[in-house]
Amino acid sequence: MHATLPKLKQTDFPTIKRGVLDTLQVNLGYLCNLSCLHCHVNAGPTRKELMDKATIDHLFEFIDQQNIKTLDLTGGAPEMNPHFEYVVTEAVKRGLTIIDRCNLTILEEPGYEHMAKFMADNRVQIVASLPCYSSDNVDAQRGNGVFDNSVTALQKLNTLGYGKELDLSLVYNPQGAQLPPNQETLELEYKQHLFDNFGIVFNRLLTITNMPIKRFGSTLISKGTFDEYMDLLKASYQSVNLGNLMCKSILSIDWQGFVYDCDFNQMLELPAGVNGTKTHISDCLDTNFNQQTITIADHCYGCTAGSGSSCGGSLT
Repeated sequence: MHATLPKLKQTDFPTIKRGVLDTLQVNLGYLCNLSCLHCHVNAGPTRKELMDKATIDHLFEFIDQQNIKTLDLTGGAPEMNPHFEYVVTEAVKRGLTIIDRCNLTILEEPGYEHMAKFMADNRVQIVASLPCYSSDNVDAQRGNGVFDNSVTALQKLNTLGYGKELDLSLVYNPQGAQLPPNQETLELEYKQHLFDNFGIVFNRLLTITNMPIKRFGSTLISKGTFDEYMDLLKASYQSVNLGNLMCKSILSIDWQGFVYDCDFNQMLELPAGVNGTKTHISDCLDTNFNQQTITIADHCYGCTAGSGSSCGGSLT
């Protein structure tokens, strides 16, 4: 796999600082039942990296000390971490808003059939990846049969109340080196197509720009289109998006417990803090992250291009 950081490290992206930290986005491991082409984590079925319980307990020490309000769980498939249910249970005890970034198909895998009901019982918000409402496009990006399994999982979630009284978002990623279309317009298309063809309902669509890092970035380098894509991101820069960047209120924690300003920096091994060295969350219990300068590189243009992009969808 081609390294992308050497192409990104030198940057003219403007300096930014965090506002008030209220969200912890935690990568529970790179193990996943899928190997999607757009995956910036390079997750897959053969990955062994999984957060252990000791690190999880450090997380909750940090959450208690820093007054975190939202716990955002990602992976890989976060549900494949053997301590996933423990994490959710501890978060519920603290009254946290819990988000699970779900690939949908995991809910149909043997051994995980109970997971949808478990999350419903604990009112976990689900953010589910469905990069298109066309079966051909989804299967091309994520693997054969993924679309059909995703539809079955969404129908199961609907029967449990998701998309109605329980919160269900879908995530769209472009098929390649292009920006997402208008989020509101695409959401209407998704809702009509999925309801008319499958009876599926959901709350909102989130459009996310593909980041030029890890698997997707390496593919761009192999095709000789990396610089072209970066030119697109920079040409589409909108300064109005700076105020709404997700890193303004979030910290990202890797499977070992180290601290980053965002999930993308985590994948590039660009740690949070001005000294450029990795810091474990257990050493940050008393650290004031508010107004801390955020580590930047050229991939940050992916969050400010066009309508903007974050884990919560477009910014404008």
